[in-house]
Amino acid sequence: MSRRNNTNVPDFILMGLTDAEEIQLLLFALFLLIYLVTVLGNVGMILIIRLDLQLHTPMYFFLTHLSFLDLTYSTVITPKTLENLLTSNTYISFMDCFTQLYFFVFLAAAECFLLSSMAYDRYVAICNPLQYPLIMSTRLCCALVTGSYMIGFMVSSINVLCMSRLHYCDSNVIHHFFCDTLPILALSCTDTFDTEIMIFIVAGSTLMVSLITIAVSYVSILSTILKINSTSGKQKAFSTCASHLLGVTIFYGTMIFTYLKPSKSYSLGKDQVASVFYTIVIPMLNPLIYSLRNKEVKNALFRIMKKGDTSRQLK
Repeated sequence: MSRRNNTNVPDFILMGLTDAEEIQLLLFALFLLIYLVTVLGNVGMILIIRLDLQLHTPMYFFLTHLSFLDLTYSTVITPKTLENLLTSNTYISFMDCFTQLYFFVFLAAAECFLLSSMAYDRYVAICNPLQYPLIMSTRLCCALVTGSYMIGFMVSSINVLCMSRLHYCDSNVIHHFFCDTLPILALSCTDTFDTEIMIFIVAGSTLMVSLITIAVSYVSILSTILKINSTSGKQKAFSTCASHLLGVTIFYGTMIFTYLKPSKSYSLGKDQVASVFYTIVIPMLNPLIYSLRNKEVKNALFRIMKKGDTSRQLK
């Protein structure tokens, strides 16, 4: 551990998930496989939606951006994690560390509000189906997506600005596999109370506002579904939002468990497991959830493959 007096450390050391070489190799192989599936799944989802005109609807417009966020989100964390698992070089510069933190927070906050936008889209589709084309206009969809990115930008800027003003002169060892808020705060040799309060308010507001929006939307959706007389009608209505609800539950469950608590209650083992789940596993699960449980995506893939076969036959 390097110690300095009243100066920011030039670099950090990422301790990673384990010191055992055998487990590191196993984790490298597992994370590499997950990352490849993540890239293939999210890029595939974007291409399917782009290529099939029948999927050019508000729901799939939001899903395209969700796939983009998941792909970028995973790329911010996973490659560096793979490098650390495979090599003995676990150093990361001060600038690179805060750059990783910035994009991580930016993409996570943007995804929170994108998921809220998707919940609102499902609310309009089920509760106001006749007005759906009018309400969910191209202009509104673009505004909701742009707003999600802008909120992510503001949340991330506030988070990183507050943390970069602290002095890190006690230690440069981050007890985590990537540059996350709580492990970095633990390294500061200055009082972090005001910074923690600010970050807690911003992060808590981001999670709670988006989660309340989702909860209100789904309460209204459930109320509308229960009023449908036919069983098949209820199943069809619920199937249109089941995938989104599953993705929301997994994403918010791990986020709330990890971040809505003071830094002193940070648990290395439990929080690292939760972090692996929402930084590496969830970006892989989302395209699987939205494709395997979605007949429209399956049909679109079949149509694209059929067109490809027809084109080859004509040649």
